Amino acid sequence: MSARQINQIIPAMDTSDGAGVRLRRSIGQRQNIRHDPFLMLDEFGSDKSNEYIAGFPAHPHRGFETVTYMLDGHMLHEDHMGNRGDLRSGDVQWMTAARGIVHSEMPQQLEGRMRGFQLWLNLPAKEKMKPASYRDIPSAQIPTLQNSKGIWVKAIAGTAILDAQSITGPIAGLTTQPIYIDVHLPAGQLFTQATPATHNAFIYLYEGELKLGDDAVPPHAAALLGPGDEVKVTASTDAKFILLAAMPLNEPIVQYGPFVMNTREEIEQAVNDYQSGKLTA
Repeated sequence: MSARQINQIIPAMDTSDGAGVRLRRSIGQRQNIRHDPFLMLDEFGSDKSNEYIAGFPAHPHRGFETVTYMLDGHMLHEDHMGNRGDLRSGDVQWMTAARGIVHSEMPQQLEGRMRGFQLWLNLPAKEKMKPASYRDIPSAQIPTLQNSKGIWVKAIAGTAILDAQSITGPIAGLTTQPIYIDVHLPAGQLFTQATPATHNAFIYLYEGELKLGDDAVPPHAAALLGPGDEVKVTASTDAKFILLAAMPLNEPIVQYGPFVMNTREEIEQAVNDYQSGKLTA
């Protein structure tokens, strides 16, 4: 096995999106800061309701997938197809925008902590215009493992192994073969995760202190990893992080806000379709 090393650090930038939701954006803070097929990663989180209460009113997407993972709080999803879904602590929504979807994500709480992640994952050109779809996955349907040392692992996509036991997340069968796991690692403990050598991978540390080899993993930053087929991390203090990996598409990317296609002409078509109402027809 060949352990991956940190290749690049992308510190998360404080910004806002939707109707003023405060968040930290690492991957995707500029269009040339990506990690194929990962387009964007936002960490949202606040105990102050004025920093999230306005939510994400109705907005369009085309050409990629969005993955919302709630750590704390309660959001309601609605879309143009009439779907409604409640996302509570520990739940996931995996939405394939594909040819087009208009949706909203609005807080269902007036106070308390709202915290989680939204990931944008690219689709291959041949799948960008397939029908839109999504899955609301309650926390109870997402497998977890915990060992006697207190290491806790949750598999949203792909397979995680802990002490010779394995769990596989509910998301499978995608072209990019994504791995998305949440790991809670007590101080002084080592965690090892296999990642196919074909995949790009990164770590995002959201609590505590973590080391990969001799290198510290900065908090609230995307630590892009180099080649290899496994990730080995050690917690300096109690730490919580997400580990993501997926097969790169190696295709051209042209992005205009919420539309991600392969050519400028396709972007112009997406804008025209949205303005004329054909995006969701």
